[in-house]
Amino acid sequence: MSDKQDKDPEIGDDLPGALKLAYKPVGIVSGIVGGAVASQVFGLVWKQISKEPHTPQALSRAYGTREVLLAATIQGALFGLIRTAVDRYGMKAYHRFVDKPRAGGR
Repeated sequence: MSDKQDKDPEIGDDLPGALKLAYKPVGIVSGIVGGAVASQVFGLVWKQISKEPHTPQALSRAYGTREVLLAATIQGALFGLIRTAVDRYGMKAYHRFVDKPRAGGR
């Protein structure tokens, strides 16, 4: 078996070339939206955890290393979760739209 056969297909692999290309702008916009939402969610979560109004910056002397690393871990986990959810549901919505029978078509 070749390496190509061993890999799982990606969610967009079943789209023909033109539809896959048409999805690119949707994917870019959903990535931007997902990043913005993740940033806002992290800010809210951090405020609840730390009871501080600002998130720690990596180069700031005002925060200890442990606090900066904890914040980065939480931020990364939330970013990955939210970005993946936005990408996943965006592709599902795109599939529903693309796979929907058209009026007057067969």
